[in-house]
Amino acid sequence: MRVLLVGHGKMGQLVGELSKSYGCDVAGVIDPMSPLHGGGPDDDRWRGVDVAIDFSTADSVVTNVPVLARRGINLVVGTTGWAAQEASLRQVVAEAGVGIVVAPNFSTGVVLFEAIVAHAAKLFAPQDEFGAFLHEAHHAAKKDAPSGTAFLLKRAMEQAGFPRPIDVSSTRAGFIPGTHSVGFDGPAETITLSHAARDRTAFARGALTAANWIHGKRGWYTMRDVLGVG
Repeated sequence: MRVLLVGHGKMGQLVGELSKSYGCDVAGVIDPMSPLHGGGPDDDRWRGVDVAIDFSTADSVVTNVPVLARRGINLVVGTTGWAAQEASLRQVVAEAGVGIVVAPNFSTGVVLFEAIVAHAAKLFAPQDEFGAFLHEAHHAAKKDAPSGTAFLLKRAMEQAGFPRPIDVSSTRAGFIPGTHSVGFDGPAETITLSHAARDRTAFARGALTAANWIHGKRGWYTMRDVLGVG
């Protein structure tokens, strides 16, 4: 399977390094900031690409996804910060008849953590004396705050029926690995659930798993679909 790397920062480079072990050949790179930049999304050299894996910027997603989709290239998007444009991109993907996996976090552990958090929120929903909070911490270079994963977890809690406000906070400092904690606090006790990423390989491997899964499919999917988590 031929994959196109959109964005060639730390994550894009790692995906490229691991691609062979997932049966993928890297066709090239779209990233004007990289010396390996091979051209824009409409360049002829991307003819025959099966899946584009995007770890770029929010502005790039809005620009590149429509062009790549209309070329019949399926997509895996791990970039966050473009939620305001999701409705228009969904329409483009549907009209192009391609498949896309969108996830703020491709870690298998995070996908399962989301399911655990949702179940906990459902259990605590009728306990009126318990409030909920969500805290995430990342390295200083991460641009968006709160993280896309934090929004994902908050939405999962709300959709599970948690009816009270969920306080969300963020920390950006040093080289902190991605850490997300969800807590339920009552008059005399606190329950905390947490997930910490030790390195980036979990995300890169998840993205490549998603690329293999979405090959040949149509529609808008998440990692829950890829992993079969109901």
